[in-house]
Amino acid sequence: MNLEQLRGKLFYQGASLGGVALITTAALALADKATSADIAAAQARDMQQSLTQVLPGQYDNDLLKDTLLLEGPNGEVTVYRARKVGRVEAVVFKVSGTGYAGPIDCMMGIERNGHVTGVRVIKHKETPGLGDKIEPAKSRWIYEFDSKYLGDPPAEKWGVKKDGGEFDQFAGATITPRGVVKAVKSGLEFFDKQRVKLLDEGVPRDVSGRTPEGGKP
Repeated sequence: MNLEQLRGKLFYQGASLGGVALITTAALALADKATSADIAAAQARDMQQSLTQVLPGQYDNDLLKDTLLLEGPNGEVTVYRARKVGRVEAVVFKVSGTGYAGPIDCMMGIERNGHVTGVRVIKHKETPGLGDKIEPAKSRWIYEFDSKYLGDPPAEKWGVKKDGGEFDQFAGATITPRGVVKAVKSGLEFFDKQRVKLLDEGVPRDVSGRTPEGGKP
């Protein structure tokens, strides 16, 4: 094989490899575009389900679209707001605590009067049979937070009974409930601190009760 034939063969192989790479990239891009809408829809359904679990009742706005991004104790917090006739009646947001095996992420709902409407753990790595009792399918412990607020119990009682608090701990797994109680309390403190922004207090309204921007300031 002479030099010209070798050069031609190398050029052909390089061009072929480049063509395959180009086709593969295009196929991946098309697949991503085709599935991105389905993934987004599934994520929206999951979030809607989480919101419904901690915020019972009927509201006249789309919570997934009526959001605020505020600075929380551990970074930015996305807040979902529930309205009736334009008035914010409740909010939902994520809080996080530290368990035995790592972070514990929860969604919590709070009425405008500061009372908890519900708390659900959405992600954790706690030990099955011990720490996983924070899941409602395993026990009713998580329901202890329903209707609680800052003041009920008093600040010094926002802890597990082993620490002198009001909330039950689990046999052999105190760290897990301790982390969730601390997370819920921090969520109530965040709500209290950001109350004016969360509830649109001080925002002018028309006779229908809506804000000038149609309920989405």
